[in-house]
Order: sequence, then C-alpha cells, then structure tokens
Amino acid sequence: MRTERCPRAWLGVVLALVLASAAPALAAEQGEIEQLKQEIETLRRRDAERARQIEELRLELERLRTPAGTAPSTAAPPAAAQPAAASPAAIPPAAAPAAASAGPPETGGPSALDRAVAALEPAEPAVAGDGAIFARRIGPANLKLLDIGMGVLWAAGGSSASDPEIEGLQQGAHDPRRRGFTLQQAELSLAGAVDPYFRGDAFIIATPGEVELEEAFLTSTALPFGLQLEAGTFFTEFGVVNAQHPHQWNWIDQPVVNGRLFGGEGLRGPGFRLGWLTPLPWFSEIHVGAQNPNEGERTASFIGEEPVGGRPQVKTDVDGLGDLLYLARWVNSWDPSDSLTGKIGVSGLFGPNDTGNDGRTYLYGADVLWKWQPPTSFRGWPFVTWQTEVMKRDYRADRFAAGTAVEGGDDEDAHGHAVTTARDRQDDDDHDDDGEDDLDEDLAGAILRDWGLYTQVLWGIRHPWALGIRYEYASGSGTSLPDGRNQDSLRDDRHRLSPLVLWQPTEFTRFRLQYNYDRARFLEDDEAHSVWFAMEVLYGAHMAHTY
Repeated sequence: MRTERCPRAWLGVVLALVLASAAPALAAEQGEIEQLKQEIETLRRRDAERARQIEELRLELERLRTPAGTAPSTAAPPAAAQPAAASPAAIPPAAAPAAASAGPPETGGPSALDRAVAALEPAEPAVAGDGAIFARRIGPANLKLLDIGMGVLWAAGGSSASDPEIEGLQQGAHDPRRRGFTLQQAELSLAGAVDPYFRGDAFIIATPGEVELEEAFLTSTALPFGLQLEAGTFFTEFGVVNAQHPHQWNWIDQPVVNGRLFGGEGLRGPGFRLGWLTPLPWFSEIHVGAQNPNEGERTASFIGEEPVGGRPQVKTDVDGLGDLLYLARWVNSWDPSDSLTGKIGVSGLFGPNDTGNDGRTYLYGADVLWKWQPPTSFRGWPFVTWQTEVMKRDYRADRFAAGTAVEGGDDEDAHGHAVTTARDRQDDDDHDDDGEDDLDEDLAGAILRDWGLYTQVLWGIRHPWALGIRYEYASGSGTSLPDGRNQDSLRDDRHRLSPLVLWQPTEFTRFRLQYNYDRARFLEDDEAHSVWFAMEVLYGAHMAHTY
C-alpha cells in the first residue's frame, strides 16, 4: 500500500507546483483580457456619443435646407449613411467642416451645406482620443467639430554636472535642465475644420513663468494636382525631429545637433509651405517654403538673439525677398514588405544671418527612418524602429567694422557681443563692468562650419515595454569668440550615449527612464553622467504616437 501511495503523493506535489508556477501567467493574461474589455466598452461609448453628434448635425442641416412652412423630414438616414455603422475610428471629429453660407445655395453647383454633408462620410482619423466638441449657431449656418487636447510633460533627475553646465548639456528649451523637478511643458492643442477648403491647428504651450503661441496655421484640404498649402506660424519641416512636438519624441531630450543648429525652441516662424505629392509609383513628396529669418531664439542659425560663434550682431531687419528663409525638402517612402516600412528625406535651408548684409547661412540634412512591425502585432507591439539624421551648417560671417554692431540688447553691450559658454554667461556682468565691449577692432569675414548626427534604435519588446539606445556626435571648425570653439558649449566636440527604458500602458500615458553619458570639451571634467525620469499625460484629442 505504501508503494502505491508514494507515486500518487509525488504526482500531487508536482501538479501543485505546476499550478503555482502558472498562476502568475494566468493572472497576467486575465488582467490583459479585463483591460481589453474596458477599452472595448470605452470605444463603444465613444461610438454612441459621436453617432449622436453626427445625427444632430444631420438634422440641423436638413432643417436649414427645408423651406419655411414645410415640416422637416424625420426619417432615418439610409443604412449606408447610418453613423452607428461606422467604427469609432472612422468618424474623425476634425473631419466635419464648418458650413458657412449666409444666403441660399447657388444653383450652379453644390452648396456649402452639401459639401459639409459630404465631409461627414467616414474617413481616416486625423487624431486619436475623445475630445470632439460640437458647436452650432442659429441663423447663418456655422456648424463645426473642434478637437481640444492637453499634454503635460514632467521630468525629474540629476547629473554629476553643475546646474550651469547642465544648461550647456541640455540645449533644448523643453529638456530637463536642472537637478530636481522640471515641468517641461503643458501644451493646449486646438484642431478642426474651418470650411470645406481648410483645416486649422493651434498649439499654446505653458512653461514656468511663460505662456506662448507655439504654432497656429491653416492647411488646405482641396487643392488639385496633389498640392497642399500650409500658412501661418509653424515648425520648419527640416528633417524629422524639428517638425515634431516634444511629446512626439521617443527620447526625453532634444538631440544635441538640433539644439545647436535650430536653437532650444526649434526652428519655427511665420510663413508658408507648399507640398506636392508627385505622381511617382511610390510615396514621394516635395516641400518648398519661406519664413521670416529674424524670430530671435527660434531662428538661431539666421538672425537670432545671438550670432553663432560670438560674432558681433550687425543685422536684425529683413530688407527684401532675398532676406527671407527658404526651405526645400524631398521625402520618399517605401513598403518592401507587409512588416517593413522605410522613409528617406533630404532637406536644405538658406537665408541671411545677423553678421551683416553679406552674411549667409546654409543648412543641409539627410534623414532615414525604418520601422519593422509584423501584421499580427498586438496594439503595436512588437516593433523595431531605426532613425538617423545627419546635419551640416555653413555659417558665412560677414566682415565686421568696429562701431557698426547693433547697439543696446539685454545687457546694453556697446557691440551686442554674444557670450555663448556656460562659464562666460556666469561672468557676463564682469565683462560689462568697464562699459566697453571686448571687440573693439575690425574682424575679417569667416566661415564657421558645424555638423552632427544622431542615430537611435527603439525595440518594442512586448506591450507595454520598449528599450532604446541613442548615440550622438557633434563637431565643427572655425574659431568662436572670445575663448575658442572648445569653450563654446554650442560648438565644441560632443559625444553622448543614451540608453532608454519606456513603459507606455496606453497612448494617453507614457513613462521613460533615460541615462545620458556626455563627453564635452567645455565641461570642467570633460564628462558628465545624468539620469532623467519623465512622465507624460495626454487629455482629450491629440496626435497619435508613432512607434
């Protein structure tokens, strides 16, 4: 009897161990199932709410069409037009334009109301999230759907570098730039259709002690021949990162080369951009545009707050069309397979700089982005993205004649001499004590060349985890004033290596942990170690994250 009971007893023990080891996996699987159920219920509620809004809009349009004294039709729309038949993603809040027609429609073609109805047909979503606001005005029709969203970026961490040195290392205006806690930004986004021909976008950002309009522009939606016009104030479409908002970056901070060439706020300003989708058999688009070159810190390589390399500032005004900032960009994309997508772009910029009438700046760039994602991915995972940008700047400084620099400025320097290093900024008051600028002699013209790159790989292992690594290098040639290029934090030789851990449970929240190893000539110890943790929360409608 004992020999029979022993195998059974051991079998019970083994079975208990197997069940105990499988319990966590089963619990995790059950948790994912419950989370998916909750998301499905949320989408169902959004679908019902948007269907209600679309039906109200349809009835209002029909009421406006109905002649006075005639009862409006209460019949349900045809089955093909039923809002409930469309998925939640198929009814974009920004797809319904405003129908603005004060009088009766013309008989020669479709009215504004007809075009508004046509715009309600299902289309690809422009934004993700539930932030649609339905507005209407009785009288002359003014019906529209508006997306409102808010994104908050917050960071914490520390560095072996001092706070003044961290400002030289972290050159992005929305980077964590000091030990402790940092509100990187809070961004309010407004987007929606203006009429059947244009949509509008506006972004207002707040940082400690400052609120500013970041972007506000119109984009055409009905131009022929594959053309698209963008006009207003917007980020210049040079490369990949400069045209993105900080919440669209995978890493917490701005690449070093972007901070050097485009400034901490990124290159942006008022102007226009015209895009042309070519008839080539693959996706191929050409952009050309023009913007103001004298937008202060937003046009750092052109007519900015401080000239490159500490040169004296002579020119601040735009004298004609030749003084505008001009852009050309060509981007191509291919899908070699169902799992692989690639994009390659080249960009060019040229315009005046602030060293004189003959001062010119030329920027060149190339970018590559490849993404692997299997068709059977779960909520976007797994994935692998590889992104690289290479940029170069030729800053042709005009010759300088003593006494011709711009007078005034924040520190009322006699020649507006720019101090660019962290150490020089600390000693700025000492330079001004004698009431004289340290550049009181003529300077010959010079060409200051700067270039750099970053390359990064992000691997989405399994939802919601991803790991990444980024390497950066920046260098240049030509002397910076007054202490040389090695003491200029915006032009010295730089290396940076940044591993990243990302946890993103939904598209509305994201948490990142990043380590930076920096080697920079301007640092007292030539190297620095920094650790940053960032939290991101998005409310309402917002641009969907890309992986």
